[in-house]
Amino acid sequence: MKTQLEIASNWLPRYTGMPLDRFGHWILLTNFRNYVQDFCQRFDCELYGEGRPMQAATNSAGITIINFGIGSANAATVMDLLVAIEPKGALFLGKCGGLKSSTEIGHFILPIAAIRGEGTSNEYLSPEVPALPSFKLHKFVSEKIVARSMDYRTGVIYTTNRRLWEHDVRFQQRLHELGAIGIDMETATIFIVGHVNRISRGALLLVSDVPTTPEGVKTESSDEQVTAVWTRKHLSIGIESMTQIEEKGEKIKHFHY
Repeated sequence: MKTQLEIASNWLPRYTGMPLDRFGHWILLTNFRNYVQDFCQRFDCELYGEGRPMQAATNSAGITIINFGIGSANAATVMDLLVAIEPKGALFLGKCGGLKSSTEIGHFILPIAAIRGEGTSNEYLSPEVPALPSFKLHKFVSEKIVARSMDYRTGVIYTTNRRLWEHDVRFQQRLHELGAIGIDMETATIFIVGHVNRISRGALLLVSDVPTTPEGVKTESSDEQVTAVWTRKHLSIGIESMTQIEEKGEKIKHFHY
């Protein structure tokens, strides 16, 4: 195997356990196994990838969901592997920490850009290149949120490789100076690697904690509460957005990169 396509065509089924012909044109990406399980229950579809690094499922409408794990390295891997199926679009349903007083637990964020603090994306493009989503994909997501009479935030996400930083005062001060609305570990990587691979991409992030305050640091119990209250809505908005794009048949990919 010499080309990226050859390798990805072999590795995507190897990582997920799902044959290439079972993948749909529209991809939902997540870090959480329960999102995939919920998806399978809703559509009575088969869950692939038990015992493998990633789990995946596809419904009858051609929407595929993939749990790729946590972190920028895994985010880059899945965006590289998706070239095997040439998806029409990929939407990341992730969680993030809120960094502004206006971002509370349960709020949704449609990031307009992401700061590349993770380093992984530097293997693909120079650090000066901004990490941006595909505008038209976010337009559909925005419409679905508004149709539910819900509010959402926009702003810049800071993506980091550091999972445990809440105790680091200097790091928190840097986040404050950057003015980011939230922090996660995948968004910038997905935007950059998607751009390199010519995949239309977006992110709908759920604020799951407010980590710059001691009482706001995520715990097992607080995360269970967020999951119980908000994650079904999160997944539903993602499914509805990608389904609407498929039904309308509207192209969302830019003509030039």
